[in-house]
Amino acid sequence: MTIKDSIISPPNSYGSVVLGGTFDRLHDGHRLLLKAAAELARDRVVVGVLDGSMLSKKQFAHLIMPIEQRIKTVEDFIKSIKPDLTVEAVHITDPYGPSIVDKNLDAIVVSQETLPGGLLVNEKRAERGLLQLKVEVVSLVSEESSGEKLSSSTLRKREAHINGKL
Repeated sequence: MTIKDSIISPPNSYGSVVLGGTFDRLHDGHRLLLKAAAELARDRVVVGVLDGSMLSKKQFAHLIMPIEQRIKTVEDFIKSIKPDLTVEAVHITDPYGPSIVDKNLDAIVVSQETLPGGLLVNEKRAERGLLQLKVEVVSLVSEESSGEKLSSSTLRKREAHINGKL
């Protein structure tokens, strides 16, 4: 999986960058988004990691890794790219998390798939009188072997099949 035709701002363009997701079984798509966020940020990356009722509709939700493990994995990955960056990985139980209340954010990193959510973040920020975030879209390419989108749900499905839990 690679970044395809992504036109994002130069490195260190923003003081603080935000993104969100489940980040279960960190895969190449996650790594591309997290790497883009780390490279764009000068000072801080805020990562909302989904938890609670936000997970209930996910396929094979019972196989999602514990929140503490997912948060640590995200923090460790970002620090491996840019050790001096402040990383605030927090659990969120709604689609927005800190993105609609943190006035010190400058940009949000999304994929084409999550772009509508990024635009909604800006609507919510406007309702609260906060500045709009620059939306940075990272284009992802599907898994080369099958052509399908690599996702945590696909990885959980494979695990369930291998372990006979399907």
